[in-house]
Amino acid sequence: MAIPAIPQRLTAPAPGWTVEADVVVVGSGIAGLTLALRYTGLDPEAKVLVVTKDVLSSGSTRWAQGGIAAVLDPQDTPAEHLSDTLVAGVGLCDEEAVRVLVTEGPGALRGLIAAGARFDTDDSGELQLTREGGHRRNRIVHAGGDATGAEVQRALVQALRESSIEVIEHALVLDLLKDAGGRAAGVTLHVMGEGERDGVGAVRAGAVVLATGGMGQVYAATTNPVVSTGDGVALALRAGAVVRDLEFVQFHPTVLWLGEDSTGQQPLISEAVRGEGAVLVDAEGVRFMKDVHELADLAPRDVVAKAIMRRMRETGADHMYLDARHFGEEKWRTRFPTIHAVCREHGIDPVTQPIPVAPAAHYASGGVRADLHGRTSVPGLYACGEVACTGVHGANRLASNSLLEGLVFAERIAADIHAGRRAGSPAAVRPAPGEPVADDRPTGLVDPRARPRIQGHMSRGASVLRGQESLSEVARALVSSRWTPVAVEPCTESWEATNLLTVASALVEAARNREETRGSHWREDFPERNDAWWLGHLDVTLTAEGMTMTYVPHGQRATVLPPRVETDLIEAGLDPATVTALFQAAADEDLQAPGDVTSLATIPAGQTDTADVVARADGVVSGLAVAEGAFSHLSQGRLTAERLVKDGERVTRGDVLMTVTGPTRDLLTAERTALNLLTHLSGIATLTDRWVRAVEGTGARIRDSRKTLPGLRALEKYAVRCGGGVNHRMSLSDAALIKDNHVVAAGGVAEAFRAVRDAYPGLPIEVEVDRIDQIEPVLAEGAEEILLDNFTVDDLVLAVRLVDGRARLESSGGLTLDSARDVAETGVDYLAVGALTHSAPALDIALDLRGN
Repeated sequence: MAIPAIPQRLTAPAPGWTVEADVVVVGSGIAGLTLALRYTGLDPEAKVLVVTKDVLSSGSTRWAQGGIAAVLDPQDTPAEHLSDTLVAGVGLCDEEAVRVLVTEGPGALRGLIAAGARFDTDDSGELQLTREGGHRRNRIVHAGGDATGAEVQRALVQALRESSIEVIEHALVLDLLKDAGGRAAGVTLHVMGEGERDGVGAVRAGAVVLATGGMGQVYAATTNPVVSTGDGVALALRAGAVVRDLEFVQFHPTVLWLGEDSTGQQPLISEAVRGEGAVLVDAEGVRFMKDVHELADLAPRDVVAKAIMRRMRETGADHMYLDARHFGEEKWRTRFPTIHAVCREHGIDPVTQPIPVAPAAHYASGGVRADLHGRTSVPGLYACGEVACTGVHGANRLASNSLLEGLVFAERIAADIHAGRRAGSPAAVRPAPGEPVADDRPTGLVDPRARPRIQGHMSRGASVLRGQESLSEVARALVSSRWTPVAVEPCTESWEATNLLTVASALVEAARNREETRGSHWREDFPERNDAWWLGHLDVTLTAEGMTMTYVPHGQRATVLPPRVETDLIEAGLDPATVTALFQAAADEDLQAPGDVTSLATIPAGQTDTADVVARADGVVSGLAVAEGAFSHLSQGRLTAERLVKDGERVTRGDVLMTVTGPTRDLLTAERTALNLLTHLSGIATLTDRWVRAVEGTGARIRDSRKTLPGLRALEKYAVRCGGGVNHRMSLSDAALIKDNHVVAAGGVAEAFRAVRDAYPGLPIEVEVDRIDQIEPVLAEGAEEILLDNFTVDDLVLAVRLVDGRARLESSGGLTLDSARDVAETGVDYLAVGALTHSAPALDIALDLRGN
């Protein structure tokens, strides 16, 4: 039985209708509606379209009880809010992103108030502030006691109704549309119902923003609404976007326990209840949090959830209790009216009874990788809110930072899209209405009957408590869920089941890989935090072969590379993450505050231009994809390039190698890094080409050595290949190379050979010799390759005769271009030229602005 792969495109009918927009926002929570309203304010003439899966008032935002965290108390500071957030994130927060959150947060909250949101105030009219877990100050604003999300949603929906923004409700987004250059060009979607638009259609837009919320429905029990099926993350994966840190799913510690068989959305008991003084107890009334954390019942959520699970194990119970009987009826009815009513609906009176609680899936700290402006790894595609991973939450979200993140980054995305359009950055090429978009990626669907099985397996083996055995069992079950004995018809249920399986598969793979306990990821078999190995992020991408996982050390910035550049780098044997780390290192050296002062002073902010990358001398080009990647990364995707030649081609003086278009400031800021790499690599390729031509027809190959610049070895050896040469060892681990000092240390060449063979059986062994008499003993030991160091041409001839094909021979040391052919004609297999990478002169290449 063949198990189908995870589809890279949902099986669906061709779009039967088309809508054009400047910006399409998928999702109608705080992130999506704030962004749409903000962008309309920046560009009143733009057409902004909001697509929502249910009605505007549905989604996760309206279920938020606790509030929004922001520094409003004069005694509080952004630095303290930042510190609390970093502590909760357990080492994986992006500090710059958190600083953006806590400094821009108060202003964003005031903007929400100005838009009509009404928060609770005291008798003097000042905002009431409370605390939640992980906060060391009162900084949580709330509305309606415990109905903050509902009030925020009401205010935003009302503002949107009064705007020119178009809305398509009851629409499930399916897949991303792209233009020929790999840029986001819109989405396909299915409208569930009948009306002016129904069935599958397409929205063609210059920018696409995912604000689809969470993925809690991947578990059997969750606080998330039924619409939270991970549609945005699944779409992003199918589109080739990078998804980061999915293993960090926050389980809210205090969810109303309705029985072991209860599934679906469960009532949340807000952390604010503990913020007001409620305490956790077991069935015997014992307060178990006092000995767990200095903040006791107000510890960060992951700490509380783990403590509850541990106590449940110790006592054999399936839930704990939250005791707030001391509040009294008046406080329950005024401060927490929603929770009070929900408890009463389920037969529990919190005024007289402790509330049964247990952890349930609540919030995804990971998601679609996005930078400080919400840009994903797919140009033109943005992500905001819970669907995104901006780095503000790290391994565990601090309470009430989620709504704040939606506000702050929605405004940043709106500003970025607006700035890009004003600067003339390329918008998506929209196909003519009704014209199908070519897409040959494999399609498929999951049987909707698999949905409860997927959720059940996830809750049993990949929830608060995880281990290699349980995660492997879930992984096997998810693979089995892909197969079905019947044809699966495209419909809402099968599309959602496919999204759930896609997200669950990525989550489980990340959880299996991260062999440590950190934040909301708790591995029973690896119970300790491990900064030595795991202070980093797990990035997941989806390919035709399945999920690909990349470990990215913490602190390395998200990359902005066009898809074709990533593909070209991979095909060249280069790691995109390593290459972009070089770009970032260059940027860190070049760009101190306040930035490229010359460009800022001389070039207007909105000016754009096209520049030609021109050869100033004859040579062989290498590193064009690297240079394009540098332009894109250092401009955060605002610069686009067209390559006019290929790596490895010979070029002549005056040839245009590549054109680059975009904001002029970005062009000149990125110029030096891009050209440094391009001229250096092209110089290596050019020198290699000269050596290759010098020995042409002899059978000998030109190869390099490890004489490379730190951090540039892979790139420099790629340049050698572009010039027609071949690579020797990449590292000291690829093969053993016994040199004269090893011989001295071992007491002889044969002794050194035997020592290596005994220590590393099966590893290729090369031996460097500098005399003819050393060759025979080495051959007797079984050497596969002998390096003849500083042999004269006459000695090389003798060595070739002596070896007589029993081993490969390399000549090294003292070689010049003038003597290369004589050496090659002796019959050696290789000429090793360290100068190729060590001292090749750069090829003169320049960047010429065309001017307006």
